[in-house]
Amino acid sequence: MFKWLLVVVLALLLFSGLMPLLRRFGIGRLPGDLAFRAFGRDWSIPLASTVLLSLLAALIAKLL
Repeated sequence: MFKWLLVVVLALLLFSGLMPLLRRFGIGRLPGDLAFRAFGRDWSIPLASTVLLSLLAALIAKLL
């Protein structure tokens, strides 16, 4: 279980670090992605982008 937790944390760090680059390609601004401002900070919940990236990762895994 510790390995999965480590993988999830590393994936979140990678995704948050690449977010400015991914926004240039439209990831994080798709219909279904939520963005709002609360407590003086911008928050985003990329639901549609997560589904899209998951499908892309599954396709790549299937091809390999």
